[in-house]
Amino acid sequence: MLIELAIGYPPALARTIGHPVSWIGALIDALDRMLNREADPPGRRRGSGVMAVAIMCVIVGAVGIFMQRDLVRAPFGLLALAVLASTLIAQRSLHAHVADVAAALEKTSIDAARTAVSRIVGRDTAALDEAGVARAAIESLAENFSDGVLAPVLWMAIAGLPGAALYKAINTADSMIGHRTPRHQAFGWAAARLDDLVNLPASRLAALLIAAAAALRDKIAARAALQAVWRDATRHRSPNAGYPEAAMAGALGLSLAGPRVYGGVRSDDAFMGDGRRDAGAADIRRALALYRAADAMLVVLVAVLTGIFFIAPM
Repeated sequence: MLIELAIGYPPALARTIGHPVSWIGALIDALDRMLNREADPPGRRRGSGVMAVAIMCVIVGAVGIFMQRDLVRAPFGLLALAVLASTLIAQRSLHAHVADVAAALEKTSIDAARTAVSRIVGRDTAALDEAGVARAAIESLAENFSDGVLAPVLWMAIAGLPGAALYKAINTADSMIGHRTPRHQAFGWAAARLDDLVNLPASRLAALLIAAAAALRDKIAARAALQAVWRDATRHRSPNAGYPEAAMAGALGLSLAGPRVYGGVRSDDAFMGDGRRDAGAADIRRALALYRAADAMLVVLVAVLTGIFFIAPM
C-alpha cells in the first residue's frame, strides 16, 4: 500500500509493457471471442460464461501462486513481491483521476470536466451539468475506494498475491463482460454474480471507514453517513456499491445516484442520501479529503493486523 501511494504505476512502464490488469483484460477478451458464440442459446452461453470465468481463475491463480512462491525464496524477493502486488491497488491513481475532475471544474470548462469524469464512470456524460459531473466523480470515488483499493487489499491480506490477482481478474471480468447487453446478458452472468460475492465484505467495510473518517471532523456527519447506509444502501441497483456511496452521501450532506443514463438508456436508480443535489468542485475536494482519511485508516489497520498476526508471535 505504501509503495503504491508513493510511486503508483509509472506511465512509462504502462506504455512499454502494459499493466497487469490490461494483461488480464486481454485474457478475458480472448475467452469472450473464443467461447461466447452468438448462435448458441442463452443457457449454453451462460454455461460458456461459467467456463470462461473458471479458466480465467485457474490461469490467474496459478500464475499468482508460482510468482509468489518463487519471489519469496529469492534475494530481496519480499520487496519485489510487494512492488508487484502494489500494481493491483489503485489508491494513487483513483485520487488523481477524481482530482482531475475537480480541477477541470475549477479552472477549465464543463466540457473538460465531462471528459475527465468520462474516464472513471460508465454512464453517458455529454449532457451532464456541473452538479451531475461532481456527483458522478464523488460516486466513482466512493465505489472505487471499495472496488479498487479496499477489496484487493482485503483479498491480499487473506490470500497474498494470488488472492489479490484473482480478485482483480473477477472485477475486470465484471467490468468487461458483466453488463446486461445482448452479447453478455447470459455469457457475463457468472462474472457479474462472482464479482458481487467477492466485493461484499469490502463494500461494508468501506462504508464504515468513510463514516469513521467523517467522525474525525464532524460527529454529526458520521452519524448521517451511517443513517444513509442503513436507510439507502440496500435500495441501490448494485448489492455492494450502495454502501460506500450512501456513506459518502451522508457524510457530505449530498444526495447521490438517482436517475442516470447508460448507453442512451435511462436507469431510474434509487437516491443515496437525502441531502442536496447541487454539488460542485468544492464537494469533490471534501470527498477526496474523506477518501484520504479513510485510506490512511486502512493503512493503519493493515499495519496493526500485520503486527498481531505476524510480528507478535515471533
